[in-house]
Amino acid sequence: MQIVGIYGSPRKGGNTDRMMDAFLEGALEAGASVERVYVRRLKMQGCVGCGGCDETGACVVDDGMQPVYPLLEAADGVAVATPIYFYNVSGQLKLLIDRCQALFMKKQLELPDGKAHGQTKPKKGFLLSAAATRGKRLFDCALLTMHYFMDALGGELVGDLCFRELEGKADVGKDPHLLARCREAGRQLLRE
Repeated sequence: MQIVGIYGSPRKGGNTDRMMDAFLEGALEAGASVERVYVRRLKMQGCVGCGGCDETGACVVDDGMQPVYPLLEAADGVAVATPIYFYNVSGQLKLLIDRCQALFMKKQLELPDGKAHGQTKPKKGFLLSAAATRGKRLFDCALLTMHYFMDALGGELVGDLCFRELEGKADVGKDPHLLARCREAGRQLLRE
C-alpha cells in the first residue's frame, strides 16, 4: 500500500508534524510505502479559476504542485496533518486542496460517469489535526474539507484524530498516549 502523508503546517516540528511522523511510522511498521509532502516547502500558488483543467484534466499552472499530482494519483491512502486556523485547515494546505480540482476534472473527463471501472477500493483518507482551543465544533470545517478533498481524489475519509488544547509547539509530546494513538492509526489504515 502506498501512502502519501501531507504535512499541512507552515511550522516545522510542531504538533501536527509530530502526529504525522508517528502515523507514518505506524504505516511503515505495517508494511506500507510512504511519500511525504511538506506544503511549507512547495512553491505554489492558489487555483486561478481559469477553467483550463475543465478542458484537459491538467492544471495549467506550472509550479511546485506539479510533482504532487502523480503522488496523489498513485496513492492508496492519503493522510493529512494540519493545525486548525480559524476553525479550518491551514491556508497553505487549502492551496494544495484547491489545486486538486485538476485531479477531479481529470477523473470526470476520463470516464463518463466519473468512476474508475474495476476499482474495487477507493483511496483511504485520514485526518490528523490539532488546535489550541476547545471549541465545540472546532474540527467540523476541516473534516468537511477533508471529505470533499478525498472525494475529488476518488476516495473517502475513513478516520481522524483531532486533539484539542495543544497550544504549545510540542504539547502533543507531553501525553505519550496521543502519539501512540497516531502510530496505531497508521497501522490500522492498512488493516481496514
